[in-house]
Amino acid sequence: QVQLVESGGGLVQAGGSLRLSCAASGGTFSNYAMGWFRQAPGKEREFVAVISRRSIIIYYTDSVKGRFTISRDNAKNTVYLQMNSLKPEDTAVYYCAARAARVAPVDVSTTQYDYWGQGTQVTVSS
Repeated sequence: QVQLVESGGGLVQAGGSLRLSCAASGGTFSNYAMGWFRQAPGKEREFVAVISRRSIIIYYTDSVKGRFTISRDNAKNTVYLQMNSLKPEDTAVYYCAARAARVAPVDVSTTQYDYWGQGTQVTVSS
């Protein structure tokens, strides 16, 4: 059983930056691809970014390309999401998720992830 704990959310003005962290415990972190998702009020949870087990494959949703950077430190069992040039439409609860090894090294679907954190709120004011 893998436990995930996000941190780093908060209130920031448009154009600002935040760095989210997700600390994992209870499993072998390097065995999991890690994803970030977000859910705005009244909307479905959506994919943001994913990084493969050894950081070889990284993929972003179009709306955050060039602004967000996902990274991981397997020695620290932590995945990060650096968010720059934030916009009000980035406001959401951000979740990290872990995906055990499968044929496809990464995935963007929420149904393909095995463990989820509790989420951290990001609010971007205009």
